[in-house]
Amino acid sequence: MLIKLSIESKKRNDFIEITEIIQNLIKENNFNSGIITLFVPHTTAGITINENADPDVKKDMINFFNEFIPKDYNFSHIEGNSDGHIKSTLFNHSLSLIVENKEIILGTWQGIYFCEFDGPRNRKVYAKFIEG
Repeated sequence: MLIKLSIESKKRNDFIEITEIIQNLIKENNFNSGIITLFVPHTTAGITINENADPDVKKDMINFFNEFIPKDYNFSHIEGNSDGHIKSTLFNHSLSLIVENKEIILGTWQGIYFCEFDGPRNRKVYAKFIEG
């Protein structure tokens, strides 16, 4: 079963935690054990797993990448979003996660983040569950 999720970003660069959304999707669809793959079909967005306990980690990551890959660099791409394209290549466009007993297996401090690098926008994340 392929499921399409809608994510609305509010800022140009943002990490939106979607762990609870994915966990709820698993429970609502009665996915017991297997693999769930998440895919972001955008060239200026991505998906990652990182710490979700301290919001300063998310802020530090955004600040670092904005300084490391600035929007106002002398890029050739006419749309003005080359920084978003570059940032998205440093992150994944897909994740595969283990599901056991209707729960995503994550570490104690881990959360799933949709990474926006050219917002605000309405985005999609596709989820596919493979039972096993």
